[in-house]
Amino acid sequence: MVRKRLSVFDAGMTLTPMIDIMTTLLAVFMVTTPMMTAGIDIDLPRAGTSAMTGNNHAIQISIDSNGDYYLLDTKMSIDNVVKRAVAMRGENPDLTIMLSGDRHADYGAVMAVMGKLKDVGFQRVGLRTQIDNK
Repeated sequence: MVRKRLSVFDAGMTLTPMIDIMTTLLAVFMVTTPMMTAGIDIDLPRAGTSAMTGNNHAIQISIDSNGDYYLLDTKMSIDNVVKRAVAMRGENPDLTIMLSGDRHADYGAVMAVMGKLKDVGFQRVGLRTQIDNK
């Protein structure tokens, strides 16, 4: 009588190659992410000698010296900035807005966007400055 041997296949998955790939991707993203968030060139006004602790998940709205508005790195009109901020608030009701106005920007341009954001219901709107190192 001939007996057949039942062969058992190892259906398990080896995780070592996947862990190696994920570790490599993590290292690549950790190195390249700071380079991608350079933003626009703004000369912030100096005020105070201590830094405020802010929310790391705030939307950055910038006003350059020419009075142009930027949401993150994208140049757009003041109305589009407000519309996009409102859309982002739909995903996160506790959204914070940080305004970065160039020191040579028109004060009215900074206050215009701040007023429009307050009019549509944003309660957490802050102004970014540099620490005065005197």
